[in-house]
Amino acid sequence: MKADKDILQLKYSSVIKVIANKLQITLREAMTIFYNSSIYDEMREGISDMHCRSDIYLADDIILENNKLT
Repeated sequence: MKADKDILQLKYSSVIKVIANKLQITLREAMTIFYNSSIYDEMREGISDMHCRSDIYLADDIILENNKLT
């Protein structure tokens, strides 16, 4: 199922805020992490209904992915 683009934009911003809070970084840094993640790609493409998962779950997955890459 593909989510509405407006809903996805709201979801993106919520997840970015959670990432910033968890890592105690700026929103700009959190945006970089988010938009370079495979989860963002999956959400954008409508794969696995990732947008249906909680903001905290998605943020945690993105943080784990980012830690593996760095």
